[in-house]
Amino acid sequence: MSAPRLYDLVVLGATGYTGKLTAEFIATNLPIDLKWAIAGRSSSKLQAIAAGCKTLNPDRIQPAIEICNLNDEESSVLAKKTTLLIAAVGPYSLHGEHTFKACAENGTHYLDITGEVVWVTHMIKKYESIAQASGSIMIPQIGLDSAPADMVTWALVDMIRKEFSAPTKEVILSVKISGMPSGGTLNTVFSLMDVYSLKDIVAAHKPYALSPIPRPKIQDPAPWATRMFGVRTVPGLGILTTYFFVAADKPLVGRSWGLLGGPDFYGPNFHFSEYMKVGNHFAAVMVHFGLVFGSILLSIPLFRKFMKGIVTQPGEGASEEQSRNDRLEYKAIGNPDVQSSDSPKAICKAAYKGSAYQFTAACISSAAISILRDEHKLTGGIYTPACLGQKFVDRLETAGFKFEKTISES
Repeated sequence: MSAPRLYDLVVLGATGYTGKLTAEFIATNLPIDLKWAIAGRSSSKLQAIAAGCKTLNPDRIQPAIEICNLNDEESSVLAKKTTLLIAAVGPYSLHGEHTFKACAENGTHYLDITGEVVWVTHMIKKYESIAQASGSIMIPQIGLDSAPADMVTWALVDMIRKEFSAPTKEVILSVKISGMPSGGTLNTVFSLMDVYSLKDIVAAHKPYALSPIPRPKIQDPAPWATRMFGVRTVPGLGILTTYFFVAADKPLVGRSWGLLGGPDFYGPNFHFSEYMKVGNHFAAVMVHFGLVFGSILLSIPLFRKFMKGIVTQPGEGASEEQSRNDRLEYKAIGNPDVQSSDSPKAICKAAYKGSAYQFTAACISSAAISILRDEHKLTGGIYTPACLGQKFVDRLETAGFKFEKTISES
């Protein structure tokens, strides 16, 4: 990007539920000299968002308004105007490729909040070489899917290297999230199988499907009862069960493994597991089989069509009052890959006071300003949140996602 752009940053889809939260976070927290715009299809809705941003912070540069329909021509025009573009328009499998393509072709840095791994797989195959040639830094899945899992895992791997001079054998992550899903999230879940075959979806969700380098097959260290009933008890983490978002997070962590040195940094025997924290074994079994049967029902087109009509609709979500007490909590244990079975373990906790969607807005905005201002040495290509390293962790902490790292001798 040799020529100056009109904007530093554009939020595309600013009138959606998460897009609006992102615009508000930028208005409130990012540098006041940032040249930015909000973009979408509705002028009146964008004007209302802009007015709200001015109320939140009248002393900053206010966002310009860009009208953009989701097609190749208008997406390209918008991409050429900005240094970095945040895409908050989903489902990405239906609406995301025009923007992704435009950014890759025009050297525009790109961030999104998708959890649609199968879509990301196709974007990597089609556009990574183009992004490498243009200089575009592209990071999909940098909201709740899948930045927390990726960054907590990276923090543990980095700590184990520094503290023990050893690779990492396993990271076990427990997650506790409160709150309700937005209409956009639900619409994405119900739409994915309308676009991709079950075969494509299953292939994309394999642990190292996104890795740029091959990974030797390693046996899953989880007990057989975990694979059968979804229950795992881990000292220091408690009772755990199957976690819905592991399907998006695990392939993304696998790509970080490949991009950041694979066996030379994370380790040749590295394994990542992610679970939901629950209160008892009965709840663990119920959650596990609920997700199993729910997945079966989602494969039935009539069921998906019915559910689309009765759930929260795209653009809608919990109010500020409803999400006032929401909280995200992550705790992970990292085991060094050493011969001694009783070696010390690395522990990382990360927590955010707010809803998953407020976190996503804070996360993607923090990534944007980090790319724009923190002088990363990344060249063009399709990366993961972990590729932004400690500078991104520092930005996340400033945004309220607090990390705590310790060493346990037991």
